[in-house]
Amino acid sequence: MSSLAMWIVLGSTGVLCFSIKLLGHLVPEPWLANARLQRINALIPISLLSALVVAQGVVVKTHVVIDHRLAGLGVALAALFAKARSPSWWWAPPSLQRSFYHLH
Repeated sequence: MSSLAMWIVLGSTGVLCFSIKLLGHLVPEPWLANARLQRINALIPISLLSALVVAQGVVVKTHVVIDHRLAGLGVALAALFAKARSPSWWWAPPSLQRSFYHLH
């Protein structure tokens, strides 16, 4: 990709993001007061963060890879569903990842 093409893509992406933000401010407030829309809006950050975690956890460049990162995600999910205390969330996944990494 040439330098000029990269700057064109960057500029158009910025304009698009600004346009979407401006449209969000121009939406009438009664439309946003809908209970269904508020429930959906509350789930958007959760779904985006989940997609990011999965993408960073099991993908290397263009390949799906099952390695030590997936084991760490599994332990983190198990700690979350078991309602474990916060310190166990901090030390359990990295320690399991480290041991799986050294086994590989």
